[in-house]
Amino acid sequence: MVPLDKLDAITQRFQFLEARMAEGLSGDEIAAVGREYAELKPVVDGIAAYRQLLDDISEAEAMLADPEMKALAEEELPGLRDALPEAEQAMRLALLPRDAADARPAMIEIRPGTGGDEAALFAGDLLRMYQRYAEAQGWSFDVIDATETELGGIKDATVHIKGEGVFARLKYESGVHRVQRVPETESGGRIHTSAATVAVLPEAEDVDIQIDPGDIRIDTMRASGAGGQHVNTTDSAVRITHLPTGIVVTSSEKSQHRNREIAMQVLKARLFDAERQRVHDQRAADRRSQVGSGDRSERIRTYNFPQGRMTDHRINLTLYALDKVMQGDLDETIDALTAADQAAQLAEMEG
Repeated sequence: MVPLDKLDAITQRFQFLEARMAEGLSGDEIAAVGREYAELKPVVDGIAAYRQLLDDISEAEAMLADPEMKALAEEELPGLRDALPEAEQAMRLALLPRDAADARPAMIEIRPGTGGDEAALFAGDLLRMYQRYAEAQGWSFDVIDATETELGGIKDATVHIKGEGVFARLKYESGVHRVQRVPETESGGRIHTSAATVAVLPEAEDVDIQIDPGDIRIDTMRASGAGGQHVNTTDSAVRITHLPTGIVVTSSEKSQHRNREIAMQVLKARLFDAERQRVHDQRAADRRSQVGSGDRSERIRTYNFPQGRMTDHRINLTLYALDKVMQGDLDETIDALTAADQAAQLAEMEG
């Protein structure tokens, strides 16, 4: 049975936000209140539909005692009762604790792991995979810093993705991605195994992270280009070092001012993510093996090109549709990961 008092609390919160919006708020407040209102509206609509279903079942059951209405009630009740389990499951999901970062834009950092040139090429493939997925979702995809190898791979890349529900959809991508294939650089046709790491960070807002100017060192340097006539000859690239944590971020666009903005944005995202991880580890040490642990050293997925197979090891999902996956068709995988995480949270709540 779904606890109705919790559903009442959600509805009351929604009504409070509705009243606040009607009063007229400042710019910062209206953004925060409006975001929460938009997130709660479909939940409250679902609660209303669930309550209506319960009322309809009660009315139909009462009609069984009326000889004139009994036949109609017996006709309606089976369908109403059949709809109840799905409605209750939807309500249980609505009661799960929400990740406040789900609606935020995200930063994705991709780096080659073991495997040399082939790992760098695979890191480039992952970058393009996420770009295609973002385009299919109607999100903006902005590569804010990337270093390419001579063979067309990447040594590292940082991407800013904006759109609706970006972090909610991409947060399960953090971890080690392993590839098994015959490298373009391999003449003997042998299958190699290499890897790349992906980190997905929710974008930090100014209220989340306050950085003391005395805690950072800012260096300017010559941006690295593609070589030849494209080499940047001005000291426009910016490197920011956060002294307390040792975190280093760089940005290499043409404008030094813009590079400072970007590097600070990435630094805030990394510090915000580190704090989220610290809180998560304190609260959920017993859930490390479950989906959404966010452990960047965990091998989460294998892409086997000879067999056309993609396997997500966290939920034992195997798809023989690797071509589609590499073209950015990630919805089936992300939906399965989301469902598995929700099931784990439900089991924890009800256990």
